[in-house]
Amino acid sequence: MSRLDECRIIQLHKHSARQGNLTSIEADKDVPFGIGRVYYLYDLPGGESRGGHAHRELQQLMVCVMGAFDVILDDGKERRTLRLDRAYQGLLIRPMVWRELENFSSGAICLVLASEVYLEQDYIRDYQAFLAAASAHDTPGHPPR
Repeated sequence: MSRLDECRIIQLHKHSARQGNLTSIEADKDVPFGIGRVYYLYDLPGGESRGGHAHRELQQLMVCVMGAFDVILDDGKERRTLRLDRAYQGLLIRPMVWRELENFSSGAICLVLASEVYLEQDYIRDYQAFLAAASAHDTPGHPPR
């Protein structure tokens, strides 16, 4: 199984009522990790892109709570693009996967639940360094995640 196969859409609980919808997310139940940090992206200019990095250990659940945007996932061997446009779906992103966010609709809001607090040393911000790290990660004898 590739690292991209470990990244998947998770259906979140959607409670519908005449007054509107409610979606709840619980750590270690709806999200397969404890939540160390929550942040969100908003007021993004049209055509703007975000991301452009990978994490060594951190896992994320990314939810488009309003609007829509594309997430490009790359494990160093394959790239996939997923469109997030439902507030009751989250994209699970595992470690050592490069991510780019683009094509934000007007008013889009991206909510991110992260498994750890912010640690700069967990980031890989250079794509060539990511490719080298991903290749080393795939070598025999390297402990699996």
